[in-house]
Amino acid sequence: MDLAVVVFIQVLYAVASLVIVSAGLAVIFGMMKVINLAHGEFMMLGAYAVIAALKVGVNLWVAIFVVAPIAVGVVGVVLERLVIRRLYGRMVDTMLATWGLSLLLVGIVTSVAGNTTAGVSAPLGSFSVGAYSVSGYTLVIIAVAVVLALAIRFVLTRTQWGLIARGTMQKPDMANALGISPSRVYSVTFAVGAALSGLAGGLLAPLTGVVPTMGAAFIAKAFITVIGGGPAILAGLIGASTLFGAINQLATFVTTPVFGEVALLVAAIVMLRLLPQGITGRFFKGSL
Repeated sequence: MDLAVVVFIQVLYAVASLVIVSAGLAVIFGMMKVINLAHGEFMMLGAYAVIAALKVGVNLWVAIFVVAPIAVGVVGVVLERLVIRRLYGRMVDTMLATWGLSLLLVGIVTSVAGNTTAGVSAPLGSFSVGAYSVSGYTLVIIAVAVVLALAIRFVLTRTQWGLIARGTMQKPDMANALGISPSRVYSVTFAVGAALSGLAGGLLAPLTGVVPTMGAAFIAKAFITVIGGGPAILAGLIGASTLFGAINQLATFVTTPVFGEVALLVAAIVMLRLLPQGITGRFFKGSL
């Protein structure tokens, strides 16, 4: 029974991690149709923002939940205005531009912080489940994922900004005719997606080594999750995260972490072969 509880918690943790890692990309790609290959580097910047904040005496929770998303959100605004804004509607050009930005960000951070691994101690310690020990920070990741999903749904369905953003993405010409600036909506949306990526990096900083190239470990999972989820932003994100996270963690428990990653990739290939439009392209049509 104790083992079953631990496995259940770890599966929830794997699902929650995918939700957190993929949320920023889901907003940018799902709403704006921008393939942001710098998503992993935005996460990396969030992790380094936490480390920099800790060095000047900022509380860890403030660094994770305030400093990291704000810092990366500001970077997102600057990059959107300088680069991305000129390439909307040109998917291949946007993909190449964000790939170049990812290389640039890695180079800048490497030159400033070096190529050594930095670490942040996970807070809250651990608790016992029978003979097993579980990190308390695992429950924080699960709770944040739940709150994040609810917050995204609330903002997109219950706030004026969310409704304006969704309408502008679908009919920018009509929004412009009504006096709404599409470029401003695009800028804010991109900044929000970047901030969510920064939050993900900040949350993962205590769990993984922080290096300039750490984004490469997450970008593939994020894209697999978002594409596998299909056109619905939130329903697709949750559905794909649940499927892939459960498969990854269960395969890891039965075999090894390497085979867990392989199982996730195989599951994504099979699912996209059977459901080329993703989970919400076949199910949950009309969902957010």
